[in-house]
Amino acid sequence: MKLKGKVALITGGSRGIGAEIAKEFSKEGAFVVINYISNDRAAEETIEEIKAVGGYVIGIKADASDFNEAKNLVDSTIDKFGKLDILVNNAGISKVGLFIDMKEKHWDEMLNINLKSVFNLSNHVTKHMLANNGGAIINISSMWGGVGASCEVIYSASKGGIDAFTKALGKELAPNNIRVNAIAPGVIETDMNKWMNENEIDDLSNEIPMMRFGKPKEVAKLAVFLASEDSSYITAQVINVDGGMV
Repeated sequence: MKLKGKVALITGGSRGIGAEIAKEFSKEGAFVVINYISNDRAAEETIEEIKAVGGYVIGIKADASDFNEAKNLVDSTIDKFGKLDILVNNAGISKVGLFIDMKEKHWDEMLNINLKSVFNLSNHVTKHMLANNGGAIINISSMWGGVGASCEVIYSASKGGIDAFTKALGKELAPNNIRVNAIAPGVIETDMNKWMNENEIDDLSNEIPMMRFGKPKEVAKLAVFLASEDSSYITAQVINVDGGMV
C-alpha cells in the first residue's frame, strides 16, 4: 500500500491511461478523484470498477483547461478530503494531419487542453502543497515531446512544453519537498490510437524495438512509483515508456 492515505487528483481520469492510473493508485491505498470533461458513462464505469474492489473514488466533472474551473476542481477535492497529495495532469487530445491543414482552432484547442491545463492545475495545487511542505505532481507527456512527430506538429509542441515545464517547476519546488516529474508514453493501446487499421498497427509495431504497443497499466505502474516515496530523490525528470522506440 505505497499510497495509503494519500489523496490523488487525476485529470482525464475516465478512460485510457488516466483510468488505469486511477485504478493502480486505488490498489495502493489512495483516495482517488477522477476528473473528466464530457464522458459521463466512461467515468461512471471506471468509478464502479474501482468501488467494486474496495477502492474509494469520486468523480468531478470540470474543464481543466479553464483556470477558474481548475481552481474549483482543486478546492472541491480539498474540501472533500482535507488535503491533496498527488496531482496527475493527464488530460490531453491529439489530431493527426499535415501541418498545412491545421487551423488556428486546432492550435488553441490542443494547447489549451494539453498544456494550459497543466499550468492551471499545477498553479492551484502548488499553493496547497507549499503550505503542507510536500507533494507530487506527475505530468503525462509523450515521446514526441522530446523528438517531434511528423503529422503531429501541434501535439508535439504541446508535449514539448510539458517537458520543459516539468523540468523547470521540478527544480523550483525541490527545496519545498514537492517533486515534479513527467511520463512520456510511446504508442499505448488507448482510444487515441484506434484510428489505425490492422495493417497500420502491424507496421507501427514493427518500428518499436519491443515489437508491440504498450499497455496503459505499464504507464500506471510508473505513475505509482513517481507518486510514492520509492522515488523520493527523483524530480524534474521526463521518463519515457516507449518500448525503446526513441
